[in-house]
Amino acid sequence: MTETVLEITDLSITFDTPDGDVEAVKNLSLKVDKGECLGVVGESGSGKSQTFLAAFGLTADNARVTGSVKFQGRETLGLSRRELDSFRGRHVAFVFQDPLTALTPHMTVEAQMSEVLSHHFKVTGAAARERAIEWLERVRIPEATRRLKQFPHELSGGMRQRVMIAMAMMAEPALLVADEPTTALDATVQAQVLDLIDDLRRDTNAAVALITHDMGVIARMAQRVAVMRRGEVVETGNVDDIYAAPKADYTRMLLQAVPRIDSQRAAPPPPGEGAPILAVDDVRVSFPVKVADGSIFGGTKPLRAVDGVSFQLRAAETLGIVGESGCGKSTLARAVAQLLPRSAGSVTFLGRNLLPSEQAAIRKARQDLQIVFQDPLASLDPRMTLGGSIAEPLLAFAPELGRNGREERVKSMMAQVGLDPDLINRYPHELSGGQNQRVGVARAMILKPKLVVCDEAVSALDVSIQAQILRLLADLQRQYQTSFLFISHDLAVVREISHNVLVLYLGRAVEYGPAEVILRDPRHPYTKALLAAAPTPDPEAARNKPRVRLVGDLPSPLDTRASLRFLKSRIVDDPDAVQYRPQWLEVAPGHFVAEHDPPQEAFAAA
Repeated sequence: MTETVLEITDLSITFDTPDGDVEAVKNLSLKVDKGECLGVVGESGSGKSQTFLAAFGLTADNARVTGSVKFQGRETLGLSRRELDSFRGRHVAFVFQDPLTALTPHMTVEAQMSEVLSHHFKVTGAAARERAIEWLERVRIPEATRRLKQFPHELSGGMRQRVMIAMAMMAEPALLVADEPTTALDATVQAQVLDLIDDLRRDTNAAVALITHDMGVIARMAQRVAVMRRGEVVETGNVDDIYAAPKADYTRMLLQAVPRIDSQRAAPPPPGEGAPILAVDDVRVSFPVKVADGSIFGGTKPLRAVDGVSFQLRAAETLGIVGESGCGKSTLARAVAQLLPRSAGSVTFLGRNLLPSEQAAIRKARQDLQIVFQDPLASLDPRMTLGGSIAEPLLAFAPELGRNGREERVKSMMAQVGLDPDLINRYPHELSGGQNQRVGVARAMILKPKLVVCDEAVSALDVSIQAQILRLLADLQRQYQTSFLFISHDLAVVREISHNVLVLYLGRAVEYGPAEVILRDPRHPYTKALLAAAPTPDPEAARNKPRVRLVGDLPSPLDTRASLRFLKSRIVDDPDAVQYRPQWLEVAPGHFVAEHDPPQEAFAAA
């Protein structure tokens, strides 16, 4: 008989707020069995995280919690903090979304891991150090002994998340609650972390509650699924049954909203004919970084954030720019938009060569070149109404419009992006994330620009809102013949909207061509690894999907050898030497790939 580790019955969570009571969770019941992964899926605000926080006494002071929560047969609601601390961290462990905020910034990795062992097992000193090294190696962190002395800010995002998993699993808990553990990670790092959690579940027979809004992650990891909406479980069952024949309308909506690399797509309308509106030629952006060189003051080395990227863009064309964090996507976009100084290269927009010294030409170009950022709340002034934020570009570039004229234009644009014009006097904090992103799109489109840069514009949104914004961008492109530079680490989203795709790796382009061709027939090892790591919202397809893994972490961009990770045969073994530059090969009409070693050697070397 299967042993139930966690059983939640009729759980309700109500928050006392100045605006009255808010019911976050309503009469919820679910269970997690030993050795299984329960996927808890739903959009933001559905009550996923609050359910498990309340189960172990981690809710805010203004929360009222009723119902029953039994962990290993013991009722947890109503226990004192001392009683909860006896099994929190020891028998139940949490891994949160952002390891940088979950880890203590002023403590080394060794100090934080030793704290767990000291508190729960009274293990200290050399024994604790050996146990910490063992678990860092178990979660596949290279040079584990050296990492013990490092602080969280000295580790990559994937490395920090693996430290969190090591800290959570080193006590060998009966239950691991993983709350959006890979949302902030790149595709290949996400794949490594998910594999790690699954391997540890099998090795220790722990129960895992995996909380996420990503249906692809659930398909890959879970045996059973609980779908939540507005604080209630609307459907639960075996993962294959849920995906093959969902019974709830909400579940069907979630599955239909997820973009898939392997599905048929409606091809975007063809771009315009004629000369390109944007030509980027050998653009380079470097930043001086201080390094220790043995002298008293140290020295600097150039960090080549963008290292010689070229492309062209036609009217009404969308170019998807993909790659992992640190590859130079956003830096390239900001250099094109003249928000960062270039070290070298040229940017020609609408026939004008935008030289840094020609501020008048750059200012004139800004009317036709706008940008939409990832976090709308960070890019909107919280003290300005929505109408004021959307109208701001008109003050600079259409001063002839009076107040009434601006308000009329703003209301018209709000209606076009799906916002109620009656919201014109609201403030950003009064809107949802999806609504604020529509405000960002309206602000960018109010001048009817020729080019809009979308920098991870949908990555922070739930899948249903993401689908709405993608449809909105496609509609605006058809209406205004706008071109888009669409930056994302999500290949399925890029495929949905792009005509062509540019793949970046450590500041250099490694593959370029038609979106459908690159995502169906990738040639470069790095592109293959990105595609293999992308989650597939289909359990059977996820199980049978071939794995292409990059071993190790992203090399330092300060090391000149790093850009030849896939062409090791040409490396000069000196981190400061001028290295060989891979040449472009046209493998099919319009499909270009950077030189690389044979696949077996490239992946083995990586």
